[in-house]
Amino acid sequence: MTDEAVYTMSFGKIYGLYAAKVERKGRSKEELDQVLSWMTGYSSDQIEEVVKSEKDLKAFFDDAPMMNERRFLVHGSICGVKIDDIEEPLMKDIRIMDKLVDELAKGKAMEKVLR
Repeated sequence: MTDEAVYTMSFGKIYGLYAAKVERKGRSKEELDQVLSWMTGYSSDQIEEVVKSEKDLKAFFDDAPMMNERRFLVHGSICGVKIDDIEEPLMKDIRIMDKLVDELAKGKAMEKVLR
């Protein structure tokens, strides 16, 4: 899949997949919102509005109230790609978000997920 195809994916669809994943693993939608809020500055209500608005991933990140600088403390691999090797800023943010959701779903303590 090309970067452009990823950027135009609906955030609402991705959010639904994230919510199903974390809930299947015993975590809550509220914890998912906490992780997304930590990274982007959106409140839970704002996240819900974005989901309903059908914004794509690019717009979700472009419109984020305040991206957390500590997100760059997230390292490791996601989908076989090392986060530190990703040069394109938007793709790096998308992969960091994926990694945070994976850590949440795997049962990592919230204080460690949020660094």
